[in-house]
Amino acid sequence: MVEPGYVVAVLATVFVITLALRAVPFAILEPLRDSRLVTTMAAWMPAGILAVLAAATFRSSATGGHLLHAALAAAVTVAVHLTGGRRTLLSVGAGTLTYVLLVNLT
Repeated sequence: MVEPGYVVAVLATVFVITLALRAVPFAILEPLRDSRLVTTMAAWMPAGILAVLAAATFRSSATGGHLLHAALAAAVTVAVHLTGGRRTLLSVGAGTLTYVLLVNLT
């Protein structure tokens, strides 16, 4: 049987690590709010995410013969992003749905 002292030591260690991992982001968040780097990243990150998603889609589509489907889905993604208030989740979801439907229905 496992000794109670060992169990308490393991649980204490787990507690301290979990608390630290959850508290550290909030502790460093306040000084970063005024950071020029964070502001710049917040402005450019959605475009970067869309670029990486498009590159990955085009690469896999070129080998699978679905390049036209990927181009149409990318156009839908850009159109929804620009007309839908620049909501990244909405545009990525619409583009992904378009691509999946085109690949599976044609």
